[in-house]
Amino acid sequence: MSRTSGHSQALPMGDSLPARRPNRGGDAPSRALPRLPHVALKTIMAVSGTVMGLFVLVHMIGNLKIFQGEEAYNAYAAMLRDFGYPILPHEGLLWALRAILSACLLAHTAAGLALWRRARRARGAHRRRGLRPLSFAARTMVLSGAIIGAFIVVHLLDLTIGALVAPEGFLHPTGHGAQAQAHAYANVVASLSRPWMALFYTSVMAVVGAHLAQGLWSALHDLGGTAPRLRRIWLALALAVALAIALGNGALPLLILAGVIA
Repeated sequence: MSRTSGHSQALPMGDSLPARRPNRGGDAPSRALPRLPHVALKTIMAVSGTVMGLFVLVHMIGNLKIFQGEEAYNAYAAMLRDFGYPILPHEGLLWALRAILSACLLAHTAAGLALWRRARRARGAHRRRGLRPLSFAARTMVLSGAIIGAFIVVHLLDLTIGALVAPEGFLHPTGHGAQAQAHAYANVVASLSRPWMALFYTSVMAVVGAHLAQGLWSALHDLGGTAPRLRRIWLALALAVALAIALGNGALPLLILAGVIA
């Protein structure tokens, strides 16, 4: 008679545990990588996208200084490079902004791709037709995001680094402080005087506007905004910001190409 009190019974002879599947990676058991919750990915996208959207808006407002002439625009560009100098390092503000925006871009892209993959696995074969404009923008966010990513690379090569796609005779800024000399006006005019580049910039600004409108609208939902009045106000604000950026940045290449800015 076996003793069973206070102890779990042993498996009878002849019974066995289910066979374990062999581990291809070695003796250590395989473990799935931790996945961020859906709401965390949505929050990352909302916050990083809003930060980048605000930067694009401020950048567009700064670009309007080009209408004040070459001296005013170059002075604005030099101010950005020397902001806070000598308390801050030369170009300290620009490098801080680049670091923040790079982090936001990486986080936004990673979270967006993770959500896109999950959505593709979860949805069935049915596809809706006759969607509203914002719904169409939502369905093409990955594509528009890829286009914007390519544009960022071209834009940096064109007007920051001055390589590959930059206009012939690109002028790099020189000096700092009282001796600072910026040539932003000449570089912008030289670049956007090329018809293919002007068309590229203007076309991408339309994509940026659509992406921003949908992104800002989604950010409200992702951050918990559900009140009907707040939704109406935010939708109007998102559309206004997107339209201002698309028109403000998109019209500039056409005006340069037409000789209004020269």
